[in-house]
Amino acid sequence: MKRYLTFILTIILFASCEDVIDVELPDDVSRLIVNGVIRVDETEEFLPIEIVVSESSSFFEENMVATIESAIIYYGTPREDAPEILEGGGVSNLAELEPGSGIWVPDPSFDSDQRIRVENINEGDVFQLIITTDNEQYLATTTYVKSVPIDSLQQGDETLFSGDETEVIVTFTDPGDSDDFYLLDLDFGEFLVTEDEFYQGQTFVFSYFYDNELEINTSSIVDISLIGVDEAFYNYMNQIIVQSGGDQGPFQTPAATVRGNIINVTGIDNDEVVDNVDRTDNYALGYFAIVEEYKDSITITENETNR
Repeated sequence: MKRYLTFILTIILFASCEDVIDVELPDDVSRLIVNGVIRVDETEEFLPIEIVVSESSSFFEENMVATIESAIIYYGTPREDAPEILEGGGVSNLAELEPGSGIWVPDPSFDSDQRIRVENINEGDVFQLIITTDNEQYLATTTYVKSVPIDSLQQGDETLFSGDETEVIVTFTDPGDSDDFYLLDLDFGEFLVTEDEFYQGQTFVFSYFYDNELEINTSSIVDISLIGVDEAFYNYMNQIIVQSGGDQGPFQTPAATVRGNIINVTGIDNDEVVDNVDRTDNYALGYFAIVEEYKDSITITENETNR
């Protein structure tokens, strides 16, 4: 009988300790998400323009495809006396690849070719993306940034903590005639950013370590890209990498607290309304950039350090 009483008292005690915890979830503010990072291979004929638009949803639901009215890219060389005027460029009208896909590409139904030829762009050219929805208009401005080739990729034999990591040694040479910023796509959703502050005009060598269980075992080939970026994109990606723990880039859903270069310009008339300072909560997520990319691959072989 005493044991039964003890059991009942224990249940009552634990039940009385239960508290209701209210979890404050993010506000269900729907935002436009723009995946507009265009990687340029200058050996190809055209820029691989593909703008993906989606719409953020509630905390527990997946993002939805966004419905927009139009997407247009203007490009050209800024005039020295009036940088807002673009010369020698053109316009690319975009159309949805398939209805409901949210993927916008140069419109093939136009009488003229809406694709942008690689030979028609130069480093420093400015690109403007204008997206129009039912009620709002968004603008993103970016500058074409070149990169440098990857000198070499080598598999090393060093490890970090567990002893099971695989080392890949990346080497490239900075041109040294400007302050340069780079984004490294290291495959498997891994990204790093670096600037040439300490190796300007020199060859830069660094090691990256892959966790065998998570990455290398899924493929024996690792594809690595070296992408030239400007300082603004460098800062954006640095924040994304920090917030996501290094496993998310601009090609996935951006972190809600990291703003890109897509601004809401609805109602701006360059007269009484010239910016969106008073509308700081009305913005889109994502990024628009035109960047040169150099790619290389390395075949990983098993060695004594990761057996």
